[in-house]
Amino acid sequence: MHRSGVHHDDLALDGAVVLHAAFTPTEVTRLRMGVEAAVERITRCARSEPEPVATSQSSQGHRLQTVHGTSIHWEPDTSRPTVRNLRPVTHLDARLTQLWDEPRLTRPAADLLGVPEVGPLTSKISFKRAGVGSEFIWHQDYTFLQRFLGTAAREAVTAMVLLDDADADNGALTLVPGSHLAGPRPDGEPPNAADAPPVTIEAAAGSVLLFPTLMLHSSGPNRSERDRRALLLLYQPAGRPNLDETHSRVAETGGGDQVTSTAGFGSGE
Repeated sequence: MHRSGVHHDDLALDGAVVLHAAFTPTEVTRLRMGVEAAVERITRCARSEPEPVATSQSSQGHRLQTVHGTSIHWEPDTSRPTVRNLRPVTHLDARLTQLWDEPRLTRPAADLLGVPEVGPLTSKISFKRAGVGSEFIWHQDYTFLQRFLGTAAREAVTAMVLLDDADADNGALTLVPGSHLAGPRPDGEPPNAADAPPVTIEAAAGSVLLFPTLMLHSSGPNRSERDRRALLLLYQPAGRPNLDETHSRVAETGGGDQVTSTAGFGSGE
């Protein structure tokens, strides 16, 4: 799936948009510095802060920690502690915060949602470190978000900014075009015979992939000697509050299209 520029034809591409070389090499370098500063800042706090750190385990056996409101998802089975992803992250470094108002992200996000303007929902860094970055199972970002937003979780779009060249060897994202039209499905459920063939998004650093929360996607392990870092910003219609993960709507109300969550945006990508 290779498209260039921001055109309406791209916005009709089975629900997903790929913007190649949206950010310059200089901008990518600056963002890489921002994400590395963010992970250093939060992991330093996890090691040294006197405040107790909340620790839990995901359904896939991955260790999770929460430090000052940021969730750290650690890679399993590594010789030294390695971060798999962080959420939320943009508040940890000004270079990341500035992206929320970037027209190269907000305009296509608004077009995908069919609204005049968008605002922030939440953010995440996916690291996929060289040689140890683990796979992400088939999932929809909706699955995690509906626990807090109910059916409003449908009204959000993920903008994934690639900070390294991505290909099949280092765990590029694979999505199923048009799968968002079929509604929610449980995490871990692979594409079925009614789905379009999965497409692996191989693109250079600085490219952006945008897709709705109901789009089915996954990514393989990073078996290469290259990192595959990505910054993910989730947008929603402007004027709505940022995601509050301390308040689960599903726990109180049943939350509408409830589905089984083992990955989702919380521990997936």
